[in-house]
Amino acid sequence: MAIIIKTAEQIEGIRASSRLAAETLKYLEPLIKPGIKTIEIDALADEFVQKHGAVAATKGYKGYKYATCVSPNDVVCHGVPNDYVIKDGDIVNVDVTTILNGYYGDTCRMYEIGNVSDYAKQLVKVTNESLRLAIKECYPGNYLGNIGFVINEHAVKHGYSVVFEFCGHGVGVRFHEDPQVDHVAKRNTGPLLKPGMTFTIEPMINAGKARCKVDRKDGWTARTIDGKLSAQFEHTMLITETGCEALTDVFGDF
Repeated sequence: MAIIIKTAEQIEGIRASSRLAAETLKYLEPLIKPGIKTIEIDALADEFVQKHGAVAATKGYKGYKYATCVSPNDVVCHGVPNDYVIKDGDIVNVDVTTILNGYYGDTCRMYEIGNVSDYAKQLVKVTNESLRLAIKECYPGNYLGNIGFVINEHAVKHGYSVVFEFCGHGVGVRFHEDPQVDHVAKRNTGPLLKPGMTFTIEPMINAGKARCKVDRKDGWTARTIDGKLSAQFEHTMLITETGCEALTDVFGDF
């Protein structure tokens, strides 16, 4: 599969879908609090997306039944919504991909619930910083691998590890496209970035070891192998003629 360079029309469609994905996460912000179940978070997101004329890309994807992935604490990604009750001190990731008029927007963020430990806050902070550093590498003529290089460099400098079993990806006219966006990479490797490319950057940073294990019970939920915390942020990116645009960075608050 070749990297798809998007047309102006496609970019506008991806931009609109990305905005809705971002608005969904913003809508959830005051609602995710102690006592809510992750399945209830999913229902709220699903209702919001449908109300705005879109559908969630994950519903029905390879048999997945839910509109979001909700990943608390040691869940790295792909957390299946269930009866887990969010409690004070949790850190929770919600990941949503919208399909609006045939175009995809993909984003996720962390929510800090109540009295979060300094240990957890630092992990969330560094993960957010790693995404911001990666975004600075998004400009025409740069190597895609420099995204993963700066993410890993920043995380390791703070004593964390970067998950390599999952990665970012092209997105926009399909849910998953080329290129694969690795979050651990060598400097100046991979394809050159070109205007019209759209892809996600979604680093998953672990407080302990980088490896994951997938729950046999549901076949989706990926957890850290040592039970330590994990955090993730994600934006859908567009490479422009002069730099980039983070299409899901609508509110600028993560």
